[in-house]
Amino acid sequence: MKTIVVGGGIMGLATAWGLTREGHQVELFEQGPLPDPRASSFDEHRLIRHPYGDHGGYAAMIDDAYAAWDTMWQDIGQRLYASTGTLALSGSGDSWAVRSAAVLGAIGRPMLELTADALRRRVPQLDVTGVERAFWLDTGGVLFAQDIVGALARHLSGQATVTLRPHTPVETVDLERGVVRAGGRDHGADCVVVAAGAWAGRLLAETARLQPSRQIVVYFDLPADQRAAWATAPMIIDKTTDVGLYLVPPAQGRGLKVGDHTFSRVGDPSDDRVATEDEMRPLLDRCRSLLRDFARWRIDRLKVCYYTVTADERFVVEKRGSKGWLMSPCSGHGFKFGALMGLELARTIAGGRDPAAHARWAAGLEGDKSFG
Repeated sequence: MKTIVVGGGIMGLATAWGLTREGHQVELFEQGPLPDPRASSFDEHRLIRHPYGDHGGYAAMIDDAYAAWDTMWQDIGQRLYASTGTLALSGSGDSWAVRSAAVLGAIGRPMLELTADALRRRVPQLDVTGVERAFWLDTGGVLFAQDIVGALARHLSGQATVTLRPHTPVETVDLERGVVRAGGRDHGADCVVVAAGAWAGRLLAETARLQPSRQIVVYFDLPADQRAAWATAPMIIDKTTDVGLYLVPPAQGRGLKVGDHTFSRVGDPSDDRVATEDEMRPLLDRCRSLLRDFARWRIDRLKVCYYTVTADERFVVEKRGSKGWLMSPCSGHGFKFGALMGLELARTIAGGRDPAAHARWAAGLEGDKSFG
Protein backbone atom coordinates (compact mmCIF):
# COMPACT_ATOMS: atom_id res chain seq x y z
CA MET A 1 0.00 0.00 0.00
CA LYS A 2 1.20 3.51 -0.81
CA THR A 3 0.19 6.75 0.93
CA ILE A 4 0.90 10.30 -0.19
CA VAL A 5 1.33 12.79 2.67
CA VAL A 6 0.93 16.50 1.90
CA GLY A 7 2.83 18.56 4.46
CA GLY A 8 6.16 18.09 6.22
CA GLY A 9 5.39 19.46 9.67
CA ILE A 10 5.17 17.25 12.74
CA MET A 11 1.81 15.75 11.75
CA GLY A 12 2.80 14.85 8.21
CA LEU A 13 6.20 13.52 9.23
CA ALA A 14 4.77 11.54 12.16
CA THR A 15 2.13 9.97 9.92
CA ALA A 16 4.82 9.01 7.41
CA TRP A 17 6.84 7.53 10.28
CA GLY A 18 3.84 5.57 11.52
CA LEU A 19 3.10 4.22 8.06
CA THR A 20 6.69 3.03 7.56
CA ARG A 21 6.42 1.20 10.87
CA GLU A 22 3.33 -0.53 9.41
CA GLY A 23 5.38 -1.59 6.37
CA HIS A 24 3.80 0.82 3.88
CA GLN A 25 5.26 3.04 1.18
CA VAL A 26 5.11 6.82 1.64
CA GLU A 27 5.63 9.78 -0.69
CA LEU A 28 5.71 13.08 1.24
CA PHE A 29 5.42 16.54 -0.34
CA GLU A 30 6.52 19.77 1.34
CA GLN A 31 6.28 23.19 -0.29
CA GLY A 32 9.56 24.35 1.28
CA PRO A 33 12.63 22.70 2.80
CA LEU A 34 12.43 19.84 5.28
CA PRO A 35 12.03 21.01 7.96
CA ASP A 36 10.34 24.22 6.80
CA PRO A 37 10.98 27.34 8.95
CA ARG A 38 7.47 28.62 8.13
CA ALA A 39 5.75 25.55 9.57
CA SER A 40 3.99 25.70 12.92
CA SER A 41 6.27 22.84 14.01
CA PHE A 42 9.44 24.86 13.51
CA ASP A 43 10.40 26.49 16.77
CA GLU A 44 12.86 25.74 19.55
CA HIS A 45 10.26 24.11 21.74
CA ARG A 46 6.69 23.12 22.40
CA LEU A 47 5.07 22.15 25.70
CA ILE A 48 3.51 18.87 26.78
CA ARG A 49 1.28 18.93 29.86
CA HIS A 50 -1.60 17.15 31.56
CA PRO A 51 -3.75 20.18 32.59
CA TYR A 52 -6.38 20.76 29.90
CA GLY A 53 -9.28 22.67 31.41
CA ASP A 54 -12.54 20.88 30.62
CA HIS A 55 -11.01 18.83 27.79
CA GLY A 56 -10.86 15.58 29.75
CA GLY A 57 -10.32 13.51 26.63
CA TYR A 58 -7.06 15.27 25.86
CA ALA A 59 -5.95 15.20 29.49
CA ALA A 60 -6.43 11.43 29.49
CA MET A 61 -4.59 11.14 26.18
CA ILE A 62 -1.34 12.67 27.46
CA ASP A 63 0.01 9.40 28.89
CA ASP A 64 -0.47 7.78 25.48
CA ALA A 65 1.28 10.76 23.91
CA TYR A 66 4.30 10.24 26.17
CA ALA A 67 4.40 6.56 25.21
CA ALA A 68 4.32 7.48 21.51
CA TRP A 69 7.22 9.91 21.97
CA ASP A 70 9.18 7.14 23.72
CA THR A 71 8.64 4.97 20.63
CA MET A 72 9.91 7.76 18.42
CA TRP A 73 12.99 8.37 20.61
CA GLN A 74 13.89 4.70 20.13
CA ASP A 75 13.55 4.96 16.35
CA ILE A 76 15.44 8.22 15.85
CA GLY A 77 18.07 7.43 18.48
CA GLN A 78 17.57 10.66 20.46
CA ARG A 79 15.42 11.80 23.36
CA LEU A 80 14.56 15.40 22.51
CA TYR A 81 12.67 16.30 25.68
CA ALA A 82 13.27 17.90 29.09
CA SER A 83 11.02 17.53 32.13
CA THR A 84 10.09 20.79 33.87
CA GLY A 85 6.87 20.30 35.83
CA THR A 86 3.76 22.43 35.29
CA LEU A 87 2.56 25.54 37.13
CA ALA A 88 -0.96 26.79 36.33
CA LEU A 89 -2.17 30.17 37.62
CA SER A 90 -5.68 31.64 37.70
CA GLY A 91 -7.06 35.05 38.60
CA SER A 92 -9.61 37.71 37.62
CA GLY A 93 -12.34 35.12 37.83
CA ASP A 94 -10.76 32.75 35.31
CA SER A 95 -11.24 29.11 36.33
CA TRP A 96 -9.07 27.24 33.79
CA ALA A 97 -6.54 26.01 36.37
CA VAL A 98 -9.30 25.07 38.81
CA ARG A 99 -11.19 23.13 36.14
CA SER A 100 -7.97 21.44 35.04
CA ALA A 101 -7.28 20.32 38.60
CA ALA A 102 -10.81 18.93 38.95
CA VAL A 103 -10.60 16.97 35.69
CA LEU A 104 -7.18 15.57 36.52
CA GLY A 105 -8.28 14.62 40.01
CA ALA A 106 -11.15 12.65 38.51
CA ILE A 107 -8.77 10.59 36.36
CA GLY A 108 -6.36 9.89 39.20
CA ARG A 109 -3.70 12.54 38.55
CA PRO A 110 -4.35 15.23 41.15
CA MET A 111 -2.67 18.61 41.06
CA LEU A 112 -1.24 20.18 44.21
CA GLU A 113 -2.78 23.52 45.09
CA LEU A 114 -0.17 25.99 46.33
CA THR A 115 -0.71 28.70 48.90
CA ALA A 116 0.57 32.17 48.06
CA ASP A 117 3.61 31.59 50.28
CA ALA A 118 4.32 28.20 48.75
CA LEU A 119 4.07 29.72 45.28
CA ARG A 120 6.56 32.44 46.18
CA ARG A 121 8.98 29.85 47.55
CA ARG A 122 8.66 27.57 44.54
CA VAL A 123 9.04 30.30 41.88
CA PRO A 124 10.41 33.45 43.54
CA GLN A 125 10.94 35.01 40.10
CA LEU A 126 7.20 35.73 39.88
CA ASP A 127 5.18 38.65 41.18
CA VAL A 128 2.06 36.78 42.32
CA THR A 129 -0.11 39.86 42.78
CA GLY A 130 -3.49 39.03 41.29
CA VAL A 131 -2.98 35.27 41.41
CA GLU A 132 -6.06 33.76 43.05
CA ARG A 133 -5.33 30.04 42.63
CA ALA A 134 -2.12 28.18 41.78
CA PHE A 135 -1.69 24.48 41.00
CA TRP A 136 1.42 22.39 40.58
CA LEU A 137 2.01 19.08 38.79
CA ASP A 138 5.34 17.25 38.62
CA THR A 139 4.68 16.06 35.07
CA GLY A 140 5.03 18.15 31.95
CA GLY A 141 7.96 19.42 30.02
CA VAL A 142 9.54 20.75 26.85
CA LEU A 143 9.64 19.01 23.48
CA PHE A 144 12.47 20.40 21.34
CA ALA A 145 10.29 20.92 18.31
CA GLN A 146 12.56 21.87 15.43
CA ASP A 147 15.15 19.32 16.55
CA ILE A 148 12.40 16.68 16.50
CA VAL A 149 11.13 17.48 13.00
CA GLY A 150 14.70 17.66 11.72
CA ALA A 151 15.65 14.32 13.26
CA LEU A 152 12.44 12.70 12.03
CA ALA A 153 13.01 13.96 8.47
CA ARG A 154 16.54 12.55 8.53
CA HIS A 155 15.26 9.23 9.87
CA LEU A 156 12.66 8.99 7.11
CA SER A 157 15.18 9.92 4.43
CA GLY A 158 17.05 6.74 5.31
CA GLN A 159 14.02 4.48 4.85
CA ALA A 160 13.81 2.58 1.55
CA THR A 161 10.01 2.84 1.54
CA VAL A 162 9.93 6.65 1.84
CA THR A 163 10.28 9.30 -0.87
CA LEU A 164 10.62 12.85 0.46
CA ARG A 165 9.87 15.71 -1.94
CA PRO A 166 10.87 19.05 -0.37
CA HIS A 167 10.46 22.29 -2.34
CA THR A 168 7.53 20.68 -4.18
CA PRO A 169 4.28 22.58 -3.62
CA VAL A 170 1.13 20.58 -4.19
CA GLU A 171 -1.19 22.37 -6.59
CA THR A 172 -4.35 20.26 -6.29
CA VAL A 173 -5.58 17.15 -4.49
CA ASP A 174 -8.24 14.68 -5.54
CA LEU A 175 -9.24 12.64 -2.51
CA GLU A 176 -11.68 10.50 -4.47
CA ARG A 177 -9.06 9.27 -6.90
CA GLY A 178 -6.06 9.43 -4.55
CA VAL A 179 -4.14 11.84 -6.78
CA VAL A 180 -2.15 15.01 -6.11
CA ARG A 181 -0.71 17.33 -8.72
CA ALA A 182 2.75 18.67 -7.96
CA GLY A 183 5.74 19.63 -10.03
CA GLY A 184 3.63 19.72 -13.14
CA ARG A 185 2.49 16.11 -13.00
CA ASP A 186 0.07 13.80 -11.22
CA HIS A 187 1.12 11.46 -8.41
CA GLY A 188 -1.19 8.64 -7.38
CA ALA A 189 -1.53 6.49 -4.26
CA ASP A 190 -3.93 4.24 -2.39
CA CYS A 191 -4.44 7.00 0.18
CA VAL A 192 -3.73 10.75 0.45
CA VAL A 193 -3.31 12.52 3.82
CA VAL A 194 -3.54 16.32 3.73
CA ALA A 195 -1.56 17.58 6.73
CA ALA A 196 -0.80 21.05 5.36
CA GLY A 197 -1.37 23.06 8.53
CA ALA A 198 -2.45 26.65 7.96
CA TRP A 199 -2.28 26.10 4.20
CA ALA A 200 -4.89 23.29 4.18
CA GLY A 201 -7.64 25.65 3.07
CA ARG A 202 -5.81 26.32 -0.18
CA LEU A 203 -6.08 22.66 -1.11
CA LEU A 204 -9.47 21.71 0.34
CA ALA A 205 -12.29 24.19 -0.14
CA GLU A 206 -14.45 22.66 2.60
CA THR A 207 -12.02 23.53 5.43
CA ALA A 208 -13.48 26.94 6.35
CA ARG A 209 -13.73 25.89 10.00
CA LEU A 210 -9.91 25.67 10.09
CA GLN A 211 -8.81 29.26 10.62
CA PRO A 212 -5.19 30.39 10.23
CA SER A 213 -4.25 32.35 13.35
CA ARG A 214 -1.23 34.63 13.49
CA GLN A 215 0.55 34.30 16.87
CA ILE A 216 3.47 36.20 18.40
CA VAL A 217 6.13 34.73 20.67
CA VAL A 218 9.10 36.52 22.19
CA TYR A 219 12.48 35.04 23.08
CA PHE A 220 14.40 36.85 25.80
CA ASP A 221 18.04 37.31 26.68
CA LEU A 222 18.17 36.98 30.48
CA PRO A 223 20.52 38.83 32.81
CA ALA A 224 23.45 36.59 33.76
CA ASP A 225 22.41 36.46 37.43
CA GLN A 226 18.92 35.12 36.53
CA ARG A 227 19.82 32.39 34.06
CA ALA A 228 20.43 29.56 36.53
CA ALA A 229 17.11 30.07 38.33
CA TRP A 230 15.09 30.17 35.11
CA ALA A 231 16.91 27.14 33.66
CA THR A 232 15.31 24.98 36.36
CA ALA A 233 11.93 26.75 36.39
CA PRO A 234 8.67 25.00 35.46
CA MET A 235 6.53 25.78 32.46
CA ILE A 236 4.04 28.46 33.49
CA ILE A 237 0.50 28.82 32.20
CA ASP A 238 -0.89 32.12 33.42
CA LYS A 239 -4.62 32.85 33.11
CA THR A 240 -4.84 35.73 35.57
CA THR A 241 -5.55 38.51 33.02
CA ASP A 242 -6.98 38.90 29.53
CA VAL A 243 -3.63 37.80 28.12
CA GLY A 244 -3.34 34.00 28.19
CA LEU A 245 0.41 33.94 28.73
CA TYR A 246 2.57 30.84 28.70
CA LEU A 247 6.27 30.72 29.56
CA VAL A 248 8.70 28.08 28.35
CA PRO A 249 11.85 27.88 30.53
CA PRO A 250 15.30 27.75 28.88
CA ALA A 251 15.75 24.00 29.40
CA GLN A 252 19.01 22.43 28.23
CA GLY A 253 20.39 25.71 26.91
CA ARG A 254 17.44 26.67 24.73
CA GLY A 255 15.90 30.12 24.85
CA LEU A 256 13.32 31.41 27.29
CA LYS A 257 10.10 32.00 25.37
CA VAL A 258 6.88 33.76 26.27
CA GLY A 259 3.77 33.62 24.14
CA ASP A 260 0.16 34.78 24.18
CA HIS A 261 -2.15 31.82 23.66
CA THR A 262 -5.12 34.04 22.77
CA PHE A 263 -5.98 33.24 19.17
CA SER A 264 -5.84 36.16 16.72
CA ARG A 265 -7.79 34.19 14.07
CA VAL A 266 -6.41 36.49 11.37
CA GLY A 267 -3.56 36.49 8.89
CA ASP A 268 -2.07 34.74 5.89
CA PRO A 269 0.49 32.00 6.63
CA SER A 270 2.54 33.12 3.63
CA ASP A 271 3.00 36.68 4.97
CA ASP A 272 6.33 38.26 5.89
CA ARG A 273 6.27 37.06 9.52
CA VAL A 274 7.41 40.43 10.95
CA ALA A 275 5.89 41.18 14.36
CA THR A 276 4.51 44.68 14.91
CA GLU A 277 4.74 46.80 18.05
CA ASP A 278 0.95 46.65 18.49
CA GLU A 279 1.01 42.86 18.35
CA MET A 280 3.73 42.68 20.99
CA ARG A 281 2.36 45.23 23.47
CA PRO A 282 -0.24 43.15 25.41
CA LEU A 283 2.23 40.31 25.90
CA LEU A 284 5.05 42.58 27.08
CA ASP A 285 2.71 44.47 29.41
CA ARG A 286 1.73 41.19 31.09
CA CYS A 287 5.38 40.18 31.40
CA ARG A 288 6.12 43.45 33.23
CA SER A 289 3.48 42.71 35.86
CA LEU A 290 4.16 38.97 36.29
CA LEU A 291 7.97 38.65 36.06
CA ARG A 292 10.16 40.22 38.71
CA ASP A 293 12.99 42.43 37.50
CA PHE A 294 11.61 42.25 33.96
CA ALA A 295 13.01 45.70 33.16
CA ARG A 296 16.45 44.08 32.86
CA TRP A 297 15.30 41.48 30.32
CA ARG A 298 16.15 42.12 26.70
CA ILE A 299 14.29 40.86 23.65
CA ASP A 300 16.50 38.41 21.81
CA ARG A 301 14.16 37.76 18.88
CA LEU A 302 10.54 37.78 17.86
CA LYS A 303 8.79 34.96 16.09
CA VAL A 304 5.51 34.92 14.22
CA CYS A 305 3.97 31.50 13.78
CA TYR A 306 0.60 30.30 12.55
CA TYR A 307 -1.80 28.08 14.40
CA THR A 308 -4.72 26.46 12.61
CA VAL A 309 -7.67 26.78 14.97
CA THR A 310 -11.24 25.54 15.22
CA ALA A 311 -14.04 27.17 17.19
CA ASP A 312 -14.03 24.43 19.84
CA GLU A 313 -10.21 23.90 19.79
CA ARG A 314 -10.71 20.22 18.98
CA PHE A 315 -8.63 18.33 16.45
CA VAL A 316 -9.91 17.48 12.98
CA VAL A 317 -8.70 14.12 11.65
CA GLU A 318 -11.36 12.97 9.22
CA LYS A 319 -11.83 10.67 6.28
CA ARG A 320 -12.46 12.67 3.12
CA GLY A 321 -13.50 11.06 -0.14
CA SER A 322 -12.80 7.46 -1.05
CA LYS A 323 -9.04 7.71 -0.64
CA GLY A 324 -8.35 10.74 1.53
CA TRP A 325 -7.85 12.09 5.03
CA LEU A 326 -7.76 15.63 6.36
CA MET A 327 -5.34 15.79 9.28
CA SER A 328 -5.47 18.98 11.37
CA PRO A 329 -4.74 18.18 15.05
CA CYS A 330 -3.86 21.80 15.72
CA SER A 331 -5.59 24.69 17.55
CA GLY A 332 -2.32 25.67 19.20
CA HIS A 333 -2.00 22.50 21.26
CA GLY A 334 -1.26 19.81 18.71
CA PHE A 335 2.49 19.33 18.74
CA LYS A 336 2.47 17.44 22.03
CA PHE A 337 0.27 14.82 20.37
CA GLY A 338 2.26 14.67 17.13
CA ALA A 339 3.83 11.25 17.61
CA LEU A 340 0.56 9.76 18.87
CA MET A 341 -1.58 11.26 16.10
CA GLY A 342 0.82 9.99 13.46
CA LEU A 343 0.99 6.46 14.86
CA GLU A 344 -2.77 6.16 15.28
CA LEU A 345 -3.69 7.50 11.86
CA ALA A 346 -1.18 5.11 10.31
CA ARG A 347 -2.79 2.23 12.22
CA THR A 348 -6.26 3.25 11.05
CA ILE A 349 -5.16 3.54 7.42
CA ALA A 350 -3.21 0.29 7.51
CA GLY A 351 -5.68 -1.70 9.59
CA GLY A 352 -9.00 -0.46 8.29
CA ARG A 353 -10.28 0.81 11.64
CA ASP A 354 -13.53 2.78 11.74
CA PRO A 355 -12.84 6.34 10.41
CA ALA A 356 -15.73 7.82 12.39
CA ALA A 357 -14.40 6.37 15.64
CA HIS A 358 -10.97 7.73 14.78
CA ALA A 359 -12.38 11.21 14.20
CA ARG A 360 -14.16 11.16 17.58
CA TRP A 361 -11.02 9.99 19.35
CA ALA A 362 -8.86 12.67 17.70
CA ALA A 363 -11.43 15.29 18.69
CA GLY A 364 -10.76 14.38 22.34
CA LEU A 365 -14.30 13.24 23.01
CA GLU A 366 -14.13 11.43 26.32
CA GLY A 367 -16.35 8.54 25.30
CA ASP A 368 -13.72 7.53 22.72
CA LYS A 369 -10.58 8.32 24.72
CA SER A 370 -9.45 4.69 24.75
CA PHE A 371 -9.66 4.33 20.94
CA GLY A 372 -5.86 4.32 20.56
